[in-house]
Amino acid sequence: MRFVYIVRCIDGSLYTGISTDVEQRVNNHNTAKTWAKYTKSRRPVTLIRHKKVRNRNEASKLELQIKKMPKQKKEELVLKAPKRKQ
Repeated sequence: MRFVYIVRCIDGSLYTGISTDVEQRVNNHNTAKTWAKYTKSRRPVTLIRHKKVRNRNEASKLELQIKKMPKQKKEELVLKAPKRKQ
């Protein structure tokens, strides 16, 4: 099982990625020295949306689809996300 996730960086930008463990991956974005170069300089990041998909191929296709969206479309996608429990 894979997840496609979107995090909001401290500068307001959005980052999309794939993981098998979303919570651990977000933690890595915020603490690890050798993870995504993009988020390393934009910490902390906050998980704002994730979706479970069946396999790596499906996850890659969805990730690419989201990454190709203009920022406004990504923001609309984020607004449609169910509210997360804190």
